[in-house]
Amino acid sequence: MSSKTLSRDAFTLVELLVVIAIIGVLVGLLLPAVQAAREAARRMSCSNNFKQLGLAMHNYHSAYKQLPMHGGGTLQGTSRNFDRPSAAANQMRLSMLVGLTPFMEQQAIWETISNPYDNQFATSHIGSFVAPSSTLNNWTRENTSRDFNSMGPATDYAEYDPWVTSIPGLRCPSDPGTGLPSMGRTNYAACVGDSVKDQQWGNRTVTLEISDVDPTKGSSWWGTPRGARAAHRGFFALHQTPRFRDVLDGLANTIAMGEIATDLGDNDARTVFMTVTGVGESAIRQNPSACANAKDAERPQFWDTNKGTVGSSVSAGRGYRWASSYQRFTSMTTILPPNREICAEHTKNHNRDGVYPPSSRHQGGCHILMGDGAVKFITDSIEAGTSTAESIWYSNNPGQGSPYGLWGSLGTRASKEVISEEF
Repeated sequence: MSSKTLSRDAFTLVELLVVIAIIGVLVGLLLPAVQAAREAARRMSCSNNFKQLGLAMHNYHSAYKQLPMHGGGTLQGTSRNFDRPSAAANQMRLSMLVGLTPFMEQQAIWETISNPYDNQFATSHIGSFVAPSSTLNNWTRENTSRDFNSMGPATDYAEYDPWVTSIPGLRCPSDPGTGLPSMGRTNYAACVGDSVKDQQWGNRTVTLEISDVDPTKGSSWWGTPRGARAAHRGFFALHQTPRFRDVLDGLANTIAMGEIATDLGDNDARTVFMTVTGVGESAIRQNPSACANAKDAERPQFWDTNKGTVGSSVSAGRGYRWASSYQRFTSMTTILPPNREICAEHTKNHNRDGVYPPSSRHQGGCHILMGDGAVKFITDSIEAGTSTAESIWYSNNPGQGSPYGLWGSLGTRASKEVISEEF
């Protein structure tokens, strides 16, 4: 009698379950590694974008013996009108990023900006700035298309194509923000130093220079040259022309730009502003951490909406306009360390005095660009002195070292502070 050899044509149910379980375990082990690898690639790309900005900055300086002005451009009317919307001029509110465009392979955008703009569907000629309808902060807009002068209108005119153009080199791949209500987003901002005082006005004044002589007289809230000299200690200073020779602390020891996360509409304290009761410009100047108590105790990265009003202007999120020099869009300070909350006077205007730390979607810190073009990753735990110390300004220790430790020292260009720590 012959024996038959039995053969199997399929796996048993137990074997299939074992194989599926093994595959599930492997996926569970590998997925975090894959995600980490992807974030590492995005972070490298982000760093490379910053490096290109550094090269553009140095090429600009080589060509013009100065850096692009943060708060430069054209002005219509008297100096009193520099903060008012205009279709005929940008009112000296262009960010330093605008001047860098031809040096970062964006020649086409620069040609559009630097020449008169012929709007094919224009129904009106270039107009003057729009008068206030009732209060200083309540501006009307003419709902019509128009042509524009060279260097463009104010940066809140969405009908001007360059202002709503998204430039890939200004975006960090780790930041998912896109589309409305932003115009053209940026993840890279100019460093304006370690002080709160008069950062929204710079050295501009609308009265006689009486407040330059005696700050107790005149309309000093519009900003004064005296105030700017004392408080505006960063690599960039609003409405001033920076040069490498002005950076007495050394280009390798001074932050030129910092990374910022753009607003996603989620009440993130790093990217949107909260109006906190009793916290005005003077309170923030005296205590840069004045807004910290308004954050959610269970989710400290977000605002507690029961403690204030968040984002009264939906179009004014962090990084929402690459072409604007307004602080919330393209400026950062070295007061609070990276990824701390923004603390501004109020949210009604797009540009108010406040604390604007750098931030990012990376884990544990953010990129900064040094004056010599080097890109470094700064951790959230960098030594930052006393976060409740009053800022330097003309009535508080002008010329002194930064009260914000190593972090504050890196943000000042000429305070003669020795950097003795590795960062």
